[in-house]
Amino acid sequence: MNESALFFNTSTLDDWLQEDIGFFDLTSTLLEIGSRPAHIAWVARHSTIAACTEEVARMVLSRGGEPESCLSSGQTAGPEMPLVTARGPARALLDCWKVGQNLLEYACGVAARTRTLVQIADQIGPGVGILTTRKHPPGLRRTAQKAALAGGAFPHRLGLSETILVFPQHRALLPRGWADIREGLARHRRHLVEKKIVIEAADFDEACEAAGCGADVIQFDKAAPDLLAGWCPRLRTRWPGLRLLAAGGIHAGNVAAYAATGVDALVTSSPFSGPPADIGVRITPA
Repeated sequence: MNESALFFNTSTLDDWLQEDIGFFDLTSTLLEIGSRPAHIAWVARHSTIAACTEEVARMVLSRGGEPESCLSSGQTAGPEMPLVTARGPARALLDCWKVGQNLLEYACGVAARTRTLVQIADQIGPGVGILTTRKHPPGLRRTAQKAALAGGAFPHRLGLSETILVFPQHRALLPRGWADIREGLARHRRHLVEKKIVIEAADFDEACEAAGCGADVIQFDKAAPDLLAGWCPRLRTRWPGLRLLAAGGIHAGNVAAYAATGVDALVTSSPFSGPPADIGVRITPA
């Protein structure tokens, strides 16, 4: 199966194009250039990480163009390196021009920021994973997560039905708090053989409560690195199989400090915010 199809079905790509094309391309119709043979190249103006290039190539193909080259998602693109090139009738290429450029600029920007986090973390703690959240605008999940994967991260949680993650907001609705969580998890433990139980904690005492409830993973929210560095060995001594995550406000400026605390992985949203990659588009007669 085409790897791209694992993320986006053809109807999604068609919808993206149709949103931009509308009824037809008024400019190319006016200039009577739609049937002329042409060549297009989406080019990285600066070094970046390729992401969602496969989707651009598929869009060109769907409009009647012929993709020539496509740098795979996850590959490094140097300055002036083509990400995708194609040829075909000018109308087909012009239809894909801006949609492809916008997709690449967002996705490559996310991938490049993700790769920076992964590289920094690897230098400090090679076993520390980078996990990306679902904190992005509705409708962007597939694009954002494919870009994060291209950068070397893995998704933290793709949706409510995927994992069990108990937040303080859930505890607030339980009359007896931790006692209700402990009893609820014990009652349903036999149903959870394929699931990890993750509980968020703000400090060491809450982490101990969570572990005592049967958590497989403790997710610390916005805990300072120096505090985490002290809590992690104490928790692992008492609960040797416990896994630990750090989340909240982790970015390129502090990822090294968090990677050195002893947690298993870092949960971050920061790759989704930042400037787009600078992608140029060159169209020439073929």
